[in-house]
This record gives sequence, C-alpha cells and structure tokens, in this order.
Amino acid sequence: MIRCAVTVSLVPEAKGGPFVFWEDLAAGCAKAAALGFDAVEVFPRSVEEFDAKQLKALLAAHRLQLAGMGTGAGWVAHQLRLTDPDATIRRRARDFAAAIIDLAGGFGAPAIIGSMQGRWGDGVSREQALAWLQEELEQLGPRADAQGMPLLFEPLNRYETNLFNRVGDTLEFLKPLRTQNVKLLCDLFHMNIEERDIAASLRLAGAKLGHIHFVDSNRQAVGLGHTELQPIVQALREIGYSSYVSAEVLPLPNPESAAKQTIEAYRKFFRPS
Repeated sequence: MIRCAVTVSLVPEAKGGPFVFWEDLAAGCAKAAALGFDAVEVFPRSVEEFDAKQLKALLAAHRLQLAGMGTGAGWVAHQLRLTDPDATIRRRARDFAAAIIDLAGGFGAPAIIGSMQGRWGDGVSREQALAWLQEELEQLGPRADAQGMPLLFEPLNRYETNLFNRVGDTLEFLKPLRTQNVKLLCDLFHMNIEERDIAASLRLAGAKLGHIHFVDSNRQAVGLGHTELQPIVQALREIGYSSYVSAEVLPLPNPESAAKQTIEAYRKFFRPS
C-alpha cells in the first residue's frame, strides 16, 4: 500500500526551501496527524541536536510513522560533501550521514543522500568524484543494511548537482557496487526537469525505487503545477511500489494549505472513492 508523508525541517539554514512544516517538530506532527498523513519525513540539523525521545513520543501519540530522514543539513548547515576534495571533510561527511542512518534506522526508516553527494569541478574530475562517491556508498550502504533499511540516493536536477540528474544514469552507477542496498529516491520536481518521460523512468527504476517525493512541476503541492499525475500513478502500480509518496514541497501559500492540498491530491490519485 502506498502511504503519504509530509516533510518537517529542523534546519534553520534551509529556510525557504521545499519543506512543508518548519522548526517545530511537535506542531508538525500534530498537523500531519490531523490532516490524515501516515508519516512524517524529518530533516534534522544534526544527530547531536535532535531529540529522539521527543520524536518517539510524538509518533506514538499521533499514530504516525517516520517515512525517512534527510541528511541535507550535512551540506546546507555544515558544508560537508561525500565528494569533497579534502579527505578530512569526506570522512566527516561520511560520519554525519552514518549517524543519520543509525538514528533513522532506530525508527524503522531510511536515510536520504541528496545534496550531500556534492559535485565535480574546481580541479576535481568527474571520474574522481564518482570514485569517492562509490567509496562512501560502499560503506554507508552496509551501515543502512545493518539497520534493516535501504539507503536512499536522490538524483537532483542539473542546477543542484552535476553528478546524477537522471534515473538511468544513476542506476548504471549503482549497478556494479558491492552493496546492493542503495535504492533511488525519485523526486517528481527534479524528474520534471531532467526526465524525458517520468513514468517510463519510474518503470526503469522498478524494484530499485525506494521513495517518492510527491511534488508538482513548480515545486509546489501536487495539483498546483502542470505535472500529469495519472501516468505516474499507473507506473507506480505496475512496478508494485508500496512505500511512501512524501510532500517535499514549498509551503505555499502557507504550510497548512500546502499540506491540505497534498493530502487531497494523494487521496484523489491513490485512494479514489
């Protein structure tokens, strides 16, 4: 069964980004539950600053699950990348991601590698950057596996990274890894920019698809842009996708409206009466 989640960011440095609820975990969970979401997707600033006991209590009180946990603060707040030319920074990036993997795994949820993948350039060749990324994923993938969870890797659009923008290229990169525990997070906003056919790309991902960011072409809630959802929904059904569609969307015109629009779109496409 495909379930629906909504994002809660606890990263002040990411203010203005595509997250529905901000800074107040308790309020975000309460609003998610009131609107009928199954889960929250949380973006902590760091493991050290995160109150895991609070999250456990909130999830239990509101009968929610944790859909996933982002590592984006590793880059946005701490300037850590898995492909940084400085070996010390790469090690710190790996440790940051590993800590998020362990934290999320304790809640039965996967961690997400998105912006922390970094990029190539400024004296670093693409081949070298990919070699470093491969090395890091070979360590982080088994770490997630030890928690019984996949590690989610997100292709981003060309304006955010020059490493992986499309599903097909990402699958080819992941294929020869020793760890086969890395799955794709496919974000419909990034796909709208980079993929020729979103539905076909989701079919190509198949069993390697681990998570969906449920968002429209303009990075607003589904139904406020021009993405055609029906072929996407059909593709997800064809490949037997059974995880989350999660609203990583701009909180426009306000967080509550964006969340309400999301849950209504989810019910329309995945729970038609």
